[in-house]
Amino acid sequence: MTSLDLHSRAPVHTGLRDSATPIPGSGAGPLTARRTILVAESDYASRSALRRFLEQSGYRVLEADTMASSLRAVFRQEADLVVLDLDRDGGTADVLTKIRRRSTVPVMVCSAHAAEADRVRLLNLGADDVIDKPYSMPELEARLRAVLRRGSAAPTTTLDLGGLVIDHGTRTVTLGTDEVPMTRKEFDLLAFLATSPGRVFSREELLERVWGSTSRWQGCSTVTEHVRRVRLKIETDPENPRWIMTVRGIGYRFSSAAA
Repeated sequence: MTSLDLHSRAPVHTGLRDSATPIPGSGAGPLTARRTILVAESDYASRSALRRFLEQSGYRVLEADTMASSLRAVFRQEADLVVLDLDRDGGTADVLTKIRRRSTVPVMVCSAHAAEADRVRLLNLGADDVIDKPYSMPELEARLRAVLRRGSAAPTTTLDLGGLVIDHGTRTVTLGTDEVPMTRKEFDLLAFLATSPGRVFSREELLERVWGSTSRWQGCSTVTEHVRRVRLKIETDPENPRWIMTVRGIGYRFSSAAA
């Protein structure tokens, strides 16, 4: 386990425990093998407790306690997933925004009793999941595995829809000859709809299938806002869309005619 810019009172470790060899009795399976988790947590006690639990579950763990050290680890592509809670060091939202400008690494945000609006904002900024504090370690690991599972299940094909190209391998969208910048969740939503042209999905179903959530606070407004933003990026006339159609009273479908 390697530490990054830890507080002076924190012990500094050298070397990494490779989770490709799970700890006996941990129950670690193929999903955790070689998976590296960056624990970006400003509180030493919380960070250490989470690090110990994740290592016992078979993960390889990096630690960071500041915005700068967190971003360095992310931009070096050292982590498969980030557990983020840096409210004591400039704000989790600021760190998340900076991560999403340059990386699609999955991010799970730990939030202390945040209001619904705050959670929706974090999801709209690009968080893959938000877990409320205090949380149980088993629940956090279950959510972590779900986020990693969604990433592992992503198809590697390229969809050429006649002017709109969605490349799952590189996670890029091209409209004509221009690459369209997309956040992680914008891409996930567009790719999910485009792989089932003509099929109608309710907002609730999209929330569950794309965000992996059925939480009461992670409302359908998240889906509506992401559809609006994707349309602004790919539609010539977002008010009269060609690609993502609204089915009133139900949800959305990707136009089979466009595909």
